[in-house]
Amino acid sequence: MSTLFQPQESPQKEKPSESYSADVIEVLEGLEAVRRRPGMYIGGTDTFALHHMAQEIIDNSIDEAVAGHATDIWVALCAGNTLEVRDNGRGIPTDPHPKFPRTSALEVILTTLHAGGKFSGKAYETAGGLHGVGLSVVNALADELRVIVHRKKDCWTQTYSRGKPTSELQHEVQKAFARGTTIQFHPDPEIFGNLKFCPKRLYEMLKVKAALHAGVKVHYAWDKEEIGGADLEAEILIHYPDGILQALKEDLGEEAPESIYAHNFTVDDPVIKGSFALCWPMRSGLDLKSFCNTIPTDQGGVHETGFRQGIAKALKTFGEMSGIKKATILTPDDIFSGSCGWLSVFIPDPQFQGQTKEKLVNKGLSRPLENAIKEIFQDLLIKDPQPAKDLVELLIRQAEARKRLKQEREVLRQTATRRLRLPGKLTDCTSSVREQTELFLVEGDSAGGSAKQARERKTQAILPLRGKILNVASASSNKMVANQGIQDIALALGCGTGKNCKAEDLRYGRVIIMTDADVDGAHIASLLMTFFFTQMRPIVEKGHLYLAQPPLYRITAGTLSAYAADDAHRDELLATTFKNRKIVISRFKGLGEMSWQQLKTTTMSPKTRILLKVLIKDHQPVLVPEAPEEAVIENEEAQEAEVSWTSDNPDLLVDDLMGKKPEKRFAFIQENASYATDLDV
Repeated sequence: MSTLFQPQESPQKEKPSESYSADVIEVLEGLEAVRRRPGMYIGGTDTFALHHMAQEIIDNSIDEAVAGHATDIWVALCAGNTLEVRDNGRGIPTDPHPKFPRTSALEVILTTLHAGGKFSGKAYETAGGLHGVGLSVVNALADELRVIVHRKKDCWTQTYSRGKPTSELQHEVQKAFARGTTIQFHPDPEIFGNLKFCPKRLYEMLKVKAALHAGVKVHYAWDKEEIGGADLEAEILIHYPDGILQALKEDLGEEAPESIYAHNFTVDDPVIKGSFALCWPMRSGLDLKSFCNTIPTDQGGVHETGFRQGIAKALKTFGEMSGIKKATILTPDDIFSGSCGWLSVFIPDPQFQGQTKEKLVNKGLSRPLENAIKEIFQDLLIKDPQPAKDLVELLIRQAEARKRLKQEREVLRQTATRRLRLPGKLTDCTSSVREQTELFLVEGDSAGGSAKQARERKTQAILPLRGKILNVASASSNKMVANQGIQDIALALGCGTGKNCKAEDLRYGRVIIMTDADVDGAHIASLLMTFFFTQMRPIVEKGHLYLAQPPLYRITAGTLSAYAADDAHRDELLATTFKNRKIVISRFKGLGEMSWQQLKTTTMSPKTRILLKVLIKDHQPVLVPEAPEEAVIENEEAQEAEVSWTSDNPDLLVDDLMGKKPEKRFAFIQENASYATDLDV
């Protein structure tokens, strides 16, 4: 075999201390590997790992009960942190092992990894212990372990320490009939330090085991005087005749709803036996507890996936059959939010992810389980249709509420994340609460500079516009797409245009058109209103569009000064406030000529400004004054400034005034010329 690369000489001489040869290769025999790397077998050396040792021994006794050979299990937490687990099952075999004739099967199981009776399926149809390492791992990590086996009329005992026998297998004849296995062990302080078993944690573990195998009796006792701490009786019988249904009701207490769906099920191919109990108390902090062969699968797996899909499909199908059309929007996440339940399955050859068995990974199990659960749960819903309909409608309301909340969060998230993609000339505000924010569309860079100085940084954003924007009523879609001003506005508002415009996605509570108080400013405002009317109609209909009202004149007389919005207002002030005074009248040619202090006081500050809200009312464009915060409009209806023309169809009106045909505008001017006064020409 050829190679592309040839070996090269090392640039440095090999140091004696860095030699790498066969004599540094270690071969760990027996259970030494477990003691060197306990994390590979029980997940670590912490409290979780300590109680996982207890679970390994308890699971062996549970497997005897599941197989039908045991009815009772005794668990005792003794003084000195010693745990005892006993069952009335068949007892571990003690006769010589065929492969090791001089060694009993008991000693082989306790001292050899991957030795057990659960590989072939001959001794156990289903079991939680699968790898043949549970008992041997516990033996390796215990400084003292004693095993007692009762078989027929014989009693066998043997002691171990750190994985090695410390006595011969001793035999004595029993006078009374007894059966089963007893394991007593003390965790090795060299591995676990001063960690102690928790009585309450063991109790909760045993409750789960008893609930998953309905009918088995678990007797729990612990030395309360020596250990103390837990709020439990010294001796407890844990018994769940109704299995996981009873356990679920116990979990919920008084909050348990009337409708709880529970059922036992079987699947033929692959072979699955199981049960479930499920309800919807609609309270957060609840979830589905899943188990395989009584092993808790905290990380779920294929059985949980199949179950969730089956329940979801059954609910959606039932909803459609019941005429609830919105049931199609439900997803498994929607359905299981607010639910609480137990799922237990038993299968012949479970495959877990890792020795700690927190996730089931069998291939080909999810889909058959999904189909079986769908059929079973659909039958349960049909048998009692009214509560089932109420449940579907409740889940739909929850789904819609979560969808709205998600959209609101998305708007807030986009407010922050989209700033990198916003128009370059946009000076954004800092607040993320849409209702508090305003965007000023300002005519020209000069006015934009003054507006930036005059704005309230937290709530007011400024977007300067260069000259007159495109007249969208007479332009093609290609021109609109290519127009930078229109694209800047659309990007800043973030709510889309045309048919895709959604008012709920608007980034600001108010969009304020702020142009000069002259004819050119009015023309620019008209072009912008045309854009919003035709391309962002929902923004206008929802009342988000406003017109700023900058003054046209400033009148001063000594230390007295006032601003006039137009000629009529100027004449009124001259006849009242400034009557018989020596005055100076300044006419603003544009917003850029005003100082930022003047612009803030007259046009931008919510405390002193007056805005005109642009609305569509009774099929007519209407401008409604919005008073400043420090003033009160006595009769708002009287101050609604309706335009001097009316139309039953505002779309046609906009097309006549701003569309492609000049003859329509000419006709409008002729018809309404007599109403025009004080022309600015």
